[in-house]
Amino acid sequence: MGLVWKSARGGTVGLGAATLFSALLPLAVAYVGKRIIDAVVEKNDAATLRWVVLELAVVAVLALNTRILALVRTIIGARLGVDINLEILEKAQNLELSHFEDPEFYDQLTRARREASSRPLSVVTGVFQIVQYALTLVGYGGLLLNISGVAVVGLVLAALPATYAEMRFSTSAFRMRSFRAPETRRLAYIEFLLGSEGNAKEMMTFGLGPTFLGRYRDLAETIYREDRALAIRRAGWGFVLSLLALGVFYGFYAFVAREASRTVITIGNLTLYVVAFRQGQQAFQSLLSTLGGMFEDNLYMSNLFAYLAIPTREPAKVEEGAEVAAHAEPGIVFEDVGFRYPGKDEWALRHVNLRIRKGERLALVGENGSGKTTFIKLLTRLYDPTEGRIVLDGLPLAAYDAKALRKRIGVIFQDFVRYQLSLSENVGVGSVEHLDDRPRVESALERGGADELPKTLKGGLDASLGRWFNREGAELSGGQWQRVALSRAFMREDADILVLDEPTSALDAEAEQAIFERFQELSKGKTTLLISHRFPTVRTADRIIVLSKGEIVEEGSHEELLKKDGRYRHLFQLQAKGYL
Repeated sequence: MGLVWKSARGGTVGLGAATLFSALLPLAVAYVGKRIIDAVVEKNDAATLRWVVLELAVVAVLALNTRILALVRTIIGARLGVDINLEILEKAQNLELSHFEDPEFYDQLTRARREASSRPLSVVTGVFQIVQYALTLVGYGGLLLNISGVAVVGLVLAALPATYAEMRFSTSAFRMRSFRAPETRRLAYIEFLLGSEGNAKEMMTFGLGPTFLGRYRDLAETIYREDRALAIRRAGWGFVLSLLALGVFYGFYAFVAREASRTVITIGNLTLYVVAFRQGQQAFQSLLSTLGGMFEDNLYMSNLFAYLAIPTREPAKVEEGAEVAAHAEPGIVFEDVGFRYPGKDEWALRHVNLRIRKGERLALVGENGSGKTTFIKLLTRLYDPTEGRIVLDGLPLAAYDAKALRKRIGVIFQDFVRYQLSLSENVGVGSVEHLDDRPRVESALERGGADELPKTLKGGLDASLGRWFNREGAELSGGQWQRVALSRAFMREDADILVLDEPTSALDAEAEQAIFERFQELSKGKTTLLISHRFPTVRTADRIIVLSKGEIVEEGSHEELLKKDGRYRHLFQLQAKGYL
């Protein structure tokens, strides 16, 4: 109720008013119908005509009210769909990276988003409908008490078994759909593999289409069989139990028909009582069905509320720059830092003690899985250390406001995003505050070695990259995309820390050399951390840190490390053999 009221207060009031009219107007139609029959039996032409005209007016108002009710529900539903999806996405912005690397979180997100925009409206509509059916039921019950109290009791009892069964099936459906969230995501993933441009080359080259299509078919058929079995059981029990309500109705019908044939009641009253019992029975069944539907809706809503209740990181308790030790040396310090990914027993980093001086160029070297990217995630506070702490300019990293901290860092990850946006926006997102600052974008492109792109692309800075939304969009090579991503990092002109994770892996040797000559010039005075497997690249660093199995095993300059018979020299010699 709170969600709907927040999104559409006026619409909620209108929904309540229209629902009230929907409850009262059917009673008026039933009563007017009785008066028409009585006037016909009395052969009173004038009265018959008046009551027919009145019934026309009441039915017309009922039809108008039904249209208004549908319109209000549609408008509220559209508004609510936007607001709840925004709330889900806003929540996602406040979650930590660990959530997005957890498959259980994706199951929870899938369950929250599925039908979350329609269920709240359904619950609120159900509340109003219960009021509507209850008022209608009271009215019809009052009419039926004039002829038989037993009829009212039968009306109520006959509908209970079917409602109970429906609620049981609603629970089964909810559990089944909730438990198979991973399968639902797997179907969506296979659809992505088979239907996206980025995967088309490998699908065709390796002939993977039939394999993945077969997996999709098997999984979809399994889900279909489960849904079909539940639907058949639900329909079967619904039909059997509905016969009970049907038998009670015709028992009452026979009773009042006999009373009318004995002239105990009028033909008009016969019509009124039959309509009242039938409509009352339907109203009570609808009331119970609505309760069952609300029960099911609330089961699904529990997924949304569980998602929105995911705890988020507490904001910094210390303002940026506060309580810095007077004797603190500017720079970054790792103090016995260790880190384990959530749910993992092994350490990704352990006992890391390191001081990075302000303005120093540091390179991280090691085999895949040695902890290099984890090191960067901790520095950018995408994760907090499991043990130890990281200090920046004398203040613990955890004390900084996360957003303010990240503004100080220009970063390019190895798995950078290729946004289906314009060239200008692809670079500008590196500093959202300057997204429309064309001179700054052009400067960043020049620094990233991509200044030729606007000259070669149709549309220049406004050229669309990728063809998801624009048939005329430009398809860039891997090296061109990497230059764009590198330019993105240079959008943060005020950043005093630059982090580059394999920034030139897709570039040829000549382009890489040009980029790094420019990079060394532009990074003067900035603290720079570079991850690379290419030794010609890392040898230009002031200091090289060698990681192995999450621990620092060596550090020093390129020349110093080559003199040691250690891990760095071994890796260097392996790579050098490839050029002999």
